[in-house]
Amino acid sequence: MSYAQLEKFIFEKITQTKLPGLSMALIKGDEVVWSRGFGYRDVERGLPATDHSLYSIGSVTKSFTCLAIMQLVEQGKLSVDDPIEKYMPFDIHPYGETVCIKHFMSHTSGIAALGYAEQLIGAIIGSTEDWLPIATATDMLAFLQGAEDWVWTKPGERWFYFNEGYVLLGAIIEQVSGLSYEEYIHQHILAPLNMTRSFFAQKDVETDSDVAVPYVNWAQQGRTIGKYVYSGVGAAGGLISNVLDLAKYASMYLKNGQPVAKASSVAEMIKPRVNTPVVNGLFGDETYGYGLAAKSNFLGSKLVNHGGSVGVATAYMAFMPEQNIAAAILTNGSGYATGQFAMYGLAMLLGQDPEALPYVRHERQMMELEGVYQSFRNTMRFEIHRAGDCLMLKENDKFGTNSAILIPESIEPNLRRFYVQTNGVKVYTDFYVDDKGIQMIHERYLMHKTGTLS
Repeated sequence: MSYAQLEKFIFEKITQTKLPGLSMALIKGDEVVWSRGFGYRDVERGLPATDHSLYSIGSVTKSFTCLAIMQLVEQGKLSVDDPIEKYMPFDIHPYGETVCIKHFMSHTSGIAALGYAEQLIGAIIGSTEDWLPIATATDMLAFLQGAEDWVWTKPGERWFYFNEGYVLLGAIIEQVSGLSYEEYIHQHILAPLNMTRSFFAQKDVETDSDVAVPYVNWAQQGRTIGKYVYSGVGAAGGLISNVLDLAKYASMYLKNGQPVAKASSVAEMIKPRVNTPVVNGLFGDETYGYGLAAKSNFLGSKLVNHGGSVGVATAYMAFMPEQNIAAAILTNGSGYATGQFAMYGLAMLLGQDPEALPYVRHERQMMELEGVYQSFRNTMRFEIHRAGDCLMLKENDKFGTNSAILIPESIEPNLRRFYVQTNGVKVYTDFYVDDKGIQMIHERYLMHKTGTLS
């Protein structure tokens, strides 16, 4: 199979979003069928990204944490039904009920996200001057005092992504196993899977010869060198790895846990425990199990996945058990959604046309509308820019810029309808597309697309 189409897509998107570098691997069974790096692991020194380059995997670490919990369950050392307070002084009881290990694993404690990781990471990479001194689980317990007012539901009823709970899960692993969290993961997951270049410690990362520099990357404001987070995130998002090691990890799930866990443990991790807020999305409902999420209908099959971000790096791992395929992707900045790169590649492995994926088709149709529009004899001139899933209409003159957000209502090949919400009513803007060009009707004006944006 030729992967030129995938490579073209990746290059296009990292160019548009100004991502410094990206590494990706596609897997069938236990074989890496394609892998490579794009762009730079180090822009300043001109060093290219490779499929061996190290990046933070962020919250993909959560699946390692849950796999470790399931291993300890297999050993009879704990149960996912154990109360958190069995292991530490955790005294939040949502509506009088007990928070158990399984609730932290599935983000169903009933406590809304408290933003610890966001602020901790922001302080370390320099995006905020606020400080949150959470280095250990005991620090987390201190931070959680008073969080009773952030309880929203009973345990098990609703999904609230709860990084805080994963820090405490790491401490439970330490207490039950007698090892540090990092050493447990190394001995019981990384080493058996021969993931020889996956690390938690700064000294291990910084002495490696192929490390991606972390960047705070903004398409408009430019990029600055950031820092990886080596403390305070641990079991919630502290692992640094590469796509070839993650390929070994993904293959383990395709082999029902061999050689590190029983098939029943993997089945428990994948089993849906709660719906996420994405219902009837592009690929069906999205659910969460134990450290792994899932899309119910990606091209007719279940797609198990997890993403991660630490501000200076993004990650995504996905596998399709029924199809025996997987993908891993890592970047050293924020830009185009990593999951959408992965799904493009997985569609190719399935023999499907990735350009027919709904998000790709939508992007193409939106990009086609960007440009300069002019009325009769150029009496009026508007610019149309993409703004996420919307469009931005701009009218410039020497006194400034008038702008409006155009919200999509229907996107069809020949008619793409948007609206502006004004004084409680919808005012429509229609784009008519045919082989002669693009015409826009905005309020009273008929405009022709006459050029591209500078």
